[in-house]
Amino acid sequence: MKTERLALYGLLTSLALILSYLESLLPLSFAVPGVKLGLPNIAVLFALYRLGGRGACTISLVRVLLASILFGNLFSLAYGAAGASLSLLVMLLLKKSGKFSVAAVSVAGGVAHNAGQIIVAIFVLETRGLIYYLPPLCVSGVAAGLLIGLSAALLIKRADIGKK
Repeated sequence: MKTERLALYGLLTSLALILSYLESLLPLSFAVPGVKLGLPNIAVLFALYRLGGRGACTISLVRVLLASILFGNLFSLAYGAAGASLSLLVMLLLKKSGKFSVAAVSVAGGVAHNAGQIIVAIFVLETRGLIYYLPPLCVSGVAAGLLIGLSAALLIKRADIGKK
């Protein structure tokens, strides 16, 4: 059983990393810089519901670290880690409450991710003016979070791997 669980961790981390790379190829920053779909969150949500909080945290943080090394820089690590950490915290709390669907958990995670990145950007760039990016990023977080959440919910329902 431990071997299967370790293999699932590797599979989901690899999937999240591949989705990070694919996402880096999509030019979505037409209105607001930094807008992304959050494709790697499909793997993180799957892990959250199939492996629990510890598994989701491990997969998310390893993905952020590897994606920053492979496709980014020190700033992408700072922004990614802040967004992923706040997103995970919110998603863990909402899932634990048992009152929210996978899609709702994903939407909240998407908005929290954007908020985490804006907070870091305000400190790094030393300007509070960046707060004005938050409303359009929240809208994109809701839209992308819904899309990702519905996709992850379908995967969680259909996949037979990693059931507790």
